[in-house]
Amino acid sequence: MADFTGLLNRLLGSRRATIDTVTAAPAPLQPIDLTDDARVTEVLDLAVRVGEVLLASGTAAMDVADQVQFIAATYGLAQCDVDVTYNSIVLSAYRGPTLPPASTMRIVHYRSMDFTRLAAVDRLTRRIRRDAILPSIAHDALTTVTTAPHPYNRWTATLAWAGMAASISVLLGGGLLIASVAFLTTMVIDRVNRVLNRFKLPFFFQQFVGGTVAATPAATLYTFQDQLGIDIAPSQIIAAGVVVLLSGLSLVGSVQDAIMGAPITASARFFEVVMMTGGIIAGVAMSLRLTGAVGSTLPPINVEIGNLARVPIFLLAGAFASLFYALACYAERRALTAAWAGGLAGAIVYVITTKLDIGPVMGSAIAATVVGLAGGLMARRALTPPLVVAVAGITPLLPGLSLYRGLYALLNDEPIVGLGALLSAFGIGCALAAGVTLGEWIARSLRRPRILRAQDSIRRPTFKRRRTQLAGDAKKGTAAA
Repeated sequence: MADFTGLLNRLLGSRRATIDTVTAAPAPLQPIDLTDDARVTEVLDLAVRVGEVLLASGTAAMDVADQVQFIAATYGLAQCDVDVTYNSIVLSAYRGPTLPPASTMRIVHYRSMDFTRLAAVDRLTRRIRRDAILPSIAHDALTTVTTAPHPYNRWTATLAWAGMAASISVLLGGGLLIASVAFLTTMVIDRVNRVLNRFKLPFFFQQFVGGTVAATPAATLYTFQDQLGIDIAPSQIIAAGVVVLLSGLSLVGSVQDAIMGAPITASARFFEVVMMTGGIIAGVAMSLRLTGAVGSTLPPINVEIGNLARVPIFLLAGAFASLFYALACYAERRALTAAWAGGLAGAIVYVITTKLDIGPVMGSAIAATVVGLAGGLMARRALTPPLVVAVAGITPLLPGLSLYRGLYALLNDEPIVGLGALLSAFGIGCALAAGVTLGEWIARSLRRPRILRAQDSIRRPTFKRRRTQLAGDAKKGTAAA
């Protein structure tokens, strides 16, 4: 019976979903000698390396701290203090009154939106708990994960970013021509910024270049549309490019940190988001000023999704924008469907809230809550971290259009309208992040599915129950004879 229980635990444990939050280990599965400095250091280094991958992927600071503490507790370092601040992880383990505490620190020098790596590290964390593998084996597995190449080549990611921009332009009311221009423009942005990144150009200036490239083709085509015989709405192209540039920023993580009690990290992340957004705005403003100098005046845009004929197109565009974003961030194939469904769910709720006329901020918050909830529940089936589905799902709802409206108004001497639109964009961004946080919390609070609860229902039989079971088996054997 014990062997059967262990086998079933391994089978069900390997299918445990990532939304069912890792809890602190009640007892070490493989305790280590606290007086052995080398072994203790090995465990601490493993824990902070796991936290490094999570922090680089945009995971909230409190979630990173929980995972780091979980790894340490699994190997017997139950009394640990973890401090996660923006780009650093400090871990200190208490080893008793007669031994000095053991400490280590890790600085995260990069940002990597590789959702496949994030999912692989999550599975490694659960394997450590389930199989009690040695720290050296866990180190080797983690090195394999972090040094593995992306699951898709770089051109696949470029085409995914371009497909996302095309979907966003359709979401904003554009047709085939608008989608094609947005597609090509975003391909240029991605390839140019990739080259600039090789020269270590600060990310602010990369965003500036991206904003300039996003606006220049649209303004140029609008200026010469009569000569070319086309009818084009440049705002749809510009807003699509802005959304693509905004999607890589850790807005969700910054608001999650503020809500969950990590104000220092939240302030640093939010300031980074503001600075990078400022780079986008500066680039778009530069392009609009240059086109304005040659007499080109760009019209504002009003997107109306109340037309029932456009609602199915709106929903599909939102779903495919989420799918392309997940693909651009190297999500696993099984996570792409979940991201598509999350984007569709968010778009449906956003359409409903628009019909109810409750305002864009509240509508975005409700839609993001549904996306966070749906992402958490679907993550159980796709076995993917909820962050993948949640961030991809809210991507179509990012306030690129409000940013463009505010900037356009400011450049046309309408400061009140411009500031109002920029504040609206700020409110929508915070509402999206807060909604995702609430949705994920609701998903974690819901009971686990039956296949996972079955594992906890298995108990080793006591001696009395075992004796009763054997007596019953003997009676059945006598009756059969």
